[in-house]
Amino acid sequence: MKRSLSLVCVLASGMGVAAIAQAAPAKPADPTPASAPVAITGASKIAVINFQLAVTQTNEFRRDVEDLQKKYEPRAQALQTLNTQIEAEKKLLQDQAATISDTDKQTKLRDIDDKSKDLQRKGEDLKNDEQEAGQDTFTQVANKVGALMVDYCKQQGFGAVLDANQQNGSVLWAAEGVDITEAVINAYNTKSGIPAPASVPSAPTPTPRSSMPSASRPSATH
Repeated sequence: MKRSLSLVCVLASGMGVAAIAQAAPAKPADPTPASAPVAITGASKIAVINFQLAVTQTNEFRRDVEDLQKKYEPRAQALQTLNTQIEAEKKLLQDQAATISDTDKQTKLRDIDDKSKDLQRKGEDLKNDEQEAGQDTFTQVANKVGALMVDYCKQQGFGAVLDANQQNGSVLWAAEGVDITEAVINAYNTKSGIPAPASVPSAPTPTPRSSMPSASRPSATH
């Protein structure tokens, strides 16, 4: 049975800038009367971020995913051992097909079937546990990255942020200096003080939209 961690399957859950904005506390009521004219002071600076990439490339997230892999590795190894045992019993039964009695054959088949069902059940339980733990880890880090991103944008004078990885979004091009993905990652790593993990988790890294020109895409650290 091929070992396949499912932690990053949860990363396409839609958690992005929009979700962070919805989770932010409501702004206090504007004391200006509704009938008062709104002064137009000029266009706001707009930032672009691949929020999912920003979260998954932080040292904290990579460290936590590595810890989760270590946590679930014993269960994965146990499943691998059980699968090897089942395959060995199947081969033995095949080799003895001409000499074994029907009663013994049926007994061995039932044993193989029971172990196969047990393997499938435990495999599904492991996958679900990994996904739940991975989702919790992503959400916890995403909330903190989102808060830092808001502070960063305020300091840099950005009035809006577009998520380059939102499925319903469409960022076709972004000038250099507008894409803040790498800047947010570096700022978060500095603030957290967490060093990069010694080994990078073997999970696929989400990438920006394919429609964005290569010059404007944030570069992932591997």
